[in-house]
Amino acid sequence: MPDRLKMSLSLGSVVLASSSRTRLDMLRAAGLNVEAVPSGLNEAAMIAGMSGGGDGPSPADVATVLAEAKAQTVSEMRAGSIVIGADQTLELDGELFTKPDSVEQARRNLLKLRGKSHFLHSAVTLVRDGETLWSLTDSAMMTMRDFTPEFVGHYSAAEGETMLDSVGCYRLEGPGVQLFDKIDGDWFTILGLPLLPLLARLRELGVLET
Repeated sequence: MPDRLKMSLSLGSVVLASSSRTRLDMLRAAGLNVEAVPSGLNEAAMIAGMSGGGDGPSPADVATVLAEAKAQTVSEMRAGSIVIGADQTLELDGELFTKPDSVEQARRNLLKLRGKSHFLHSAVTLVRDGETLWSLTDSAMMTMRDFTPEFVGHYSAAEGETMLDSVGCYRLEGPGVQLFDKIDGDWFTILGLPLLPLLARLRELGVLET
C-alpha cells in the first residue's frame, strides 16, 4: 500500500541537487519520485568570492545564490529534468554562519549563539534545462537558551560529527531541541527546505497531482 500511494502522488520525477539525507528523506516521505545528484560545487569558495572586496550579499541572499548555483550545475547533467536546488545559511546579528569544519568549531559556534536569537534562511530553486522556473527563500527565528559551557561539552560529545551536518550544529529532531527556549518559523524551513510552497509549485508544473 505505501508504494502504491507514493506512485499515485508522483506523476513525474525530479532531481535533488544535494547530498543532504534530510532533504532527500523529506521529499520521498512527501511522495515524490526523486533522485539525489550532488552538485559538487565548492560552496566555501563561492561564499568567499561573494564576500570579497567589500560588502557582500546578505546571509539570506547567499542561501538563494547557492541554491540556484547547485540547481543550475546539476541541470547541465540532467537534460529535461526538473532540478531542485536548496541551501541554508544561519545569520546572527548580520554575521553569516555556514556548516562548521570541525567539532571544535561547532562548539565555538554554539557558545556564540547561546542566549541569543538567530535566523535560519532556507532557499529553494527549481531549474529545468538551465531555466530558473521558481525560487523562494524563507526564514525562521531560533532563540537559544543561555546554557552552560559544560552542557555544550556534553552535547557535543553525544552528537559528535553529526553537528557538522547543519549550519546551526543542531538537530531539532534530536538532542538539539534542548538548546532552545523558543522557535518561530516553519518546521520544514528549519530542517532546510520550505516544503509546502515547493510542493505547491511542483503541482503547478504537473509533477504532483492537483
